[in-house]
Amino acid sequence: MTTPTQHDSFGRSVTYLRVSVTDKCNYRCVYCMPPEGVAARDHTELLTAEETAHFIRLAAGEGIRRVRLTGGEPLVSRRLIPLIRAIRAIPQIEDISLTTNGALLPALAPALRDAGLDRVNISLDTLDPEQFVQITRTGHLEQALAGIDAALGFGFSPVKVNTVVVRRLHQNVLGLARLSVDRPIHVRFIEYMPIGSSSHAAGAEPHCLPGMGAAPLPRSARADGAAGTADSVCPGAWDESDVVPSAELVQTISAAGVAAGIGALEPAANAPGGAGPARYWRFPNAAGTVGFISAMSNHFCARCNRLRLTSDGTLRPCLFSDDEYSVREALRAHDDARAIEIYRAALAHKPKEHGRTGGAGRFMSQIGG
Repeated sequence: MTTPTQHDSFGRSVTYLRVSVTDKCNYRCVYCMPPEGVAARDHTELLTAEETAHFIRLAAGEGIRRVRLTGGEPLVSRRLIPLIRAIRAIPQIEDISLTTNGALLPALAPALRDAGLDRVNISLDTLDPEQFVQITRTGHLEQALAGIDAALGFGFSPVKVNTVVVRRLHQNVLGLARLSVDRPIHVRFIEYMPIGSSSHAAGAEPHCLPGMGAAPLPRSARADGAAGTADSVCPGAWDESDVVPSAELVQTISAAGVAAGIGALEPAANAPGGAGPARYWRFPNAAGTVGFISAMSNHFCARCNRLRLTSDGTLRPCLFSDDEYSVREALRAHDDARAIEIYRAALAHKPKEHGRTGGAGRFMSQIGG
């Protein structure tokens, strides 16, 4: 076998693989998928846990050291626990993490911990119960909060909370950031990205809730708890005016923190573990941190260290990429050399930086959030 290839054509060391276990989800978040969900795939189109684990074993030989399991919602997949056990048995893999909406975490946390999962990221876009239902369409706030409690209670570390900020939603960003004050929770604010918008640009109808044509709400990131409506947000009609730049959010949260007597955000001396691109701050004497992922306003492409594997066995060099490289048939033919060749082709075509749209007609849930 030839010498492993760890660096892409721009010299970036790629050590991180994000693996979508399923494109199904028990939520229908307005920026992630249409209200009816994504089209069901035949079971044979999806990689088995054994096939996925075998590919990760091959990728580990190419320099992959960290694996994040995503969906859809990975906790709805029966493949998940066996997959984690199989990944844990790969000597080169140093870290296994999971992104989840948290709803099923209280029930599954013991099995996940026993299987070898190191840490979790929990998606939480609002602390307003009514707005939570609007955004997720099917979820309830108490489920996500119970998931955070379970993650802390079962010793996953660090525990990160991911918030996608959409300007017209007027999310209570201070309230979310305050989760980091009393407990070791690391809240990360993510700029709203145009994944799925390419399908609309190609002529497809946008999958929006009623009210898409309504005038956008005032352009401000509210910190006073007054939530905006989610009935005009959809993945098929991303609006750049809905992006709240990270620099603006830092100022907004800091000012609100001072007004609330918490204090302003300060750069964090020590960031929580992980391989992500967030820049971290913290409130004075806080147990956790507040991070910002500026995918739109301040690209971190020069430091990107990841590839993505979808649940149907497709490698994606970039979240925004329209390039896809399927390894499914090579895996099913037990052709390891061909699978590694495809991996290296995807790595070689990793772009220098991402564009403004992309996704090859897939919604975020089909790529892996």
